Amino acid sequence: MSIATVYSRAITGIDAQVVTVEVHLSNGLPSLSIVGMAETAVKESKDRVRSALINSQFSFPQQRITINLAPADLPKEGGRFDLPIALGILAASGQIPIHSLTDKEFIGELGLTGELRGVRGVLPTTLAATKQGRKLILPAVNADEAALVDESESYGAEHLLAVCAHLHGQQMLALAEPSTKPAMVEYPDLADVRGQANARRAIEVAAAGSHSLLLTGPPGTGKTMLASRLPGLLAEMTEQEAIETATVHSITAQNFNIQQWRQRPFRSPHHTASAVAMVGGGGQPKPGEISLAHNGVLFLDELPEFDRRVLEVLREPIESGKITISRAAHQSEFPARFQLVAAMNPCPCGYLGDARCHCTEEQVRRYRAKVSGPLMDRIDMLIEVPPVAKSMLRPAQIGDREESSAIVRERVVTARKKQLVRAGKANNLLEHKELEVFCQLSDSDYQLLEQAISRLGLSARAYHRILKVARTIADLADSEQIQTAHLSEAISYRRLDIVRA
Repeated sequence: MSIATVYSRAITGIDAQVVTVEVHLSNGLPSLSIVGMAETAVKESKDRVRSALINSQFSFPQQRITINLAPADLPKEGGRFDLPIALGILAASGQIPIHSLTDKEFIGELGLTGELRGVRGVLPTTLAATKQGRKLILPAVNADEAALVDESESYGAEHLLAVCAHLHGQQMLALAEPSTKPAMVEYPDLADVRGQANARRAIEVAAAGSHSLLLTGPPGTGKTMLASRLPGLLAEMTEQEAIETATVHSITAQNFNIQQWRQRPFRSPHHTASAVAMVGGGGQPKPGEISLAHNGVLFLDELPEFDRRVLEVLREPIESGKITISRAAHQSEFPARFQLVAAMNPCPCGYLGDARCHCTEEQVRRYRAKVSGPLMDRIDMLIEVPPVAKSMLRPAQIGDREESSAIVRERVVTARKKQLVRAGKANNLLEHKELEVFCQLSDSDYQLLEQAISRLGLSARAYHRILKVARTIADLADSEQIQTAHLSEAISYRRLDIVRA
């Protein structure tokens, strides 16, 4: 038969859409043409495929070869279609059995010798192939990643010849299985932070409810130190969260760290990062820092030093948990449910209120105005980190050490379990109707909250965020109802004087 069909997958956003590779051999002058909205890297595959087939001792048909990548309106990029194109040519020319291709999908880039090289987006491809009920054959270097998907039937191959031997039934490929167990990462210990009781407490509350947090204070007070210890306090991701996060990293890098796929990401972009680097983009849109921090922490140090336009793009994903990147021909949607943690100085020099500070009121006002009111309104907790007492600089004596991350994490995990049992989500994700059910207050507490909102000039959004934080504080205290003390503490985390121009 002079025509063959092979199934593969193209990555669009975080999804893997099926691509039917149709190969037709006809009489005419020898040529090879690829149609179906193929980009340059895909069109170049004809030279790689030809050399790979010849060097693997196969016969390259001296006929007119037409390859169609359907659907034609779906963009295709990269070298992931090399393997299915090569197999389509072999099947159409009768060198491998066509019937062996019907229940399988193939991805992989070919070297000139026929070796298989790794590609991006293996995890979403495996998920889609498994859902479709098809087996997946892919480069051996990507086999561990494919094995992360339960019930998947994936096979890793080192060479084109190994794939063909499998299709002929001569030498079967081994089923991909996880070769490594998740690694345990040693995070910096919270016990290293001396003093700063209020900031330590705020970090614990933020970790328990996934609340966004802004730390402000002079240089050297421990803002970055505190933020770097937050990942060590967070509860483990659920299976669904881990797959979602790993999928984003899979389409970004060919070989992301399999051993750390169950750990929440911690992203800390430099303040020179552009808006595209932050939210994602490109001709074929790729995820940015906010998507790479999905289900984890996005730490923005020196917050006012970021370009204001970069900061403003955070507003929508903070609320919606996703980012949509539109292009003329198509649009891509990436998840972006991250926990924002930021740090800033109180003034340009950082020593406001100290004899060392010579900043004028106008300089302070302009510096603080770099962070807009709408963005500030979306941050749950605003914490002042004062200078550390000099006595705290001495080495800690036995019995004087602060609580370790392990102890604090136990309370955080317990509180998070309560939230999952109650609403199936962290407190910061509670909707308005859920707040009415899970965050009920007494009449006197409602009056207290209304007075605080009026006195501090807060918005309705801030009203709801205070309720969410109060709910988390109550969970940490093992209280079914929000008490006055819990509400008062939550209100104290909305002090706007530390950032008000």
